[in-house]
Amino acid sequence: MIRNIADFQNVFFIGVAGVGMSAIAQYLKGIGKEVSGSDRYFHPGEYNKTKEQLEAEGIRCYFQDGTGITEKTDLIVVSTAIEDTVYEVQKARELGIQIIKRSELLSVIAESKKTIAVAGTSGKSTTSAMLYQILLDADFEPSIISGAGLTSIIKEGKIGNAAVGKGEWLIIEADESDGSVVQYKPEIGLLLNIDKDHQEIGELIELFTIFKRNTKGLFVVNQSNTLGKSLSANSENDFGFQNKEAGYSAENFNQEGFSLTFEVLTQKFQMNSIGQHSVENAAAAIAVAHQIGIDLRTCAESLAKYEGIYRRHQILGQKNGVWVIDDYAHNPAKCAASIKACQPLAEKVIAWFQPHGYGPTRFLKDDFIQEISEALRPQDEIWMSEIFYAGGTTVKDISANDLIEGIKAKGKNAHFIEDRNQLLEALKPELKPGTVLLLMGARDPGLEHFCKELYDHL
Repeated sequence: MIRNIADFQNVFFIGVAGVGMSAIAQYLKGIGKEVSGSDRYFHPGEYNKTKEQLEAEGIRCYFQDGTGITEKTDLIVVSTAIEDTVYEVQKARELGIQIIKRSELLSVIAESKKTIAVAGTSGKSTTSAMLYQILLDADFEPSIISGAGLTSIIKEGKIGNAAVGKGEWLIIEADESDGSVVQYKPEIGLLLNIDKDHQEIGELIELFTIFKRNTKGLFVVNQSNTLGKSLSANSENDFGFQNKEAGYSAENFNQEGFSLTFEVLTQKFQMNSIGQHSVENAAAAIAVAHQIGIDLRTCAESLAKYEGIYRRHQILGQKNGVWVIDDYAHNPAKCAASIKACQPLAEKVIAWFQPHGYGPTRFLKDDFIQEISEALRPQDEIWMSEIFYAGGTTVKDISANDLIEGIKAKGKNAHFIEDRNQLLEALKPELKPGTVLLLMGARDPGLEHFCKELYDHL
């Protein structure tokens, strides 16, 4: 049984192209393990950017046909999306190779370092990236295993969601969606927020309570989030947005275009970003960094040059007076926050959203309707295309149009366009100078291409 990072050398990932899987694969390769993997998106004679980037790191990639798994393989890693019926899983069992979940392996890795685990239903990737940047600029030489690519690392031609440093600190995301947040026992636990997402509120509070109990050292909480605040251990260590109870309260917030300014403990900060939620994420990173010995001035200098992460309010550009922004928002709170963050930029925000998964959309239907309706100003619009279907045996008993009809019933401007490829033609009459076009969605590997293509043809 694998209990320690030294217990294996040759590891194979089934589904290695996934953002969570590829991050761990790159990290393990970076510390000297033999790493390989397969993915259903790898096809003969077909170019795959992720495959190319992994192979450039020395990670050998295979088609999902079992050829990459041999008697030399010590360990097989699967994500929650990999079913027992997959041929490679069956082959691994025939060969007697141990199979573990991605989250289990991440918990083993986390035990090998002084770990900062970032938890919450929103903002984990952004806060992890900000914290990594601060520790990097403070010469802590940190490592990171993230759920999204950091722009600063992507510029090097890499996927950008992992880095191996010589220092003692490792930053990871503790995910609540699959319940794996309870597996980690970090040196520092950071809780950003608790909002209804993949589970009911009661279930989420139970998960994060266990996460708090498992944290070996400092536990830091967002005092501005009502449910998160209930798990606060020591408000002097906590952070918040214009919340005097929090030790690291972000004050005097102002957004001018794509620039944010605020203060924490009288230290002035400026960032190239948008939205109150970005300031809350920054305050979280500042609180943790300061608690481990990094001065506030270094934090400010670092965040001033923070470049963001992949598909988190990623600015595609401006054409004909219309800004186009691509964002990963995919739950009610994130969609609402994303829309609100764009409102100071223009007289009108036109938001488009592609929900993912019939089960999650059904579970969050009323919350989507309520939160998006409240976020929209009278002049703003929300458009949706049909729910992204990744395969499987789910029941298709809900449509994105059900959300649109609910938002319309609340008196808001809402439109359904089933096929997203018809979106631009339908939108063109609405795209006047002084408008922001916000594109939102997650999980669909074709979204990046869709958003860029839409911008190119604007």
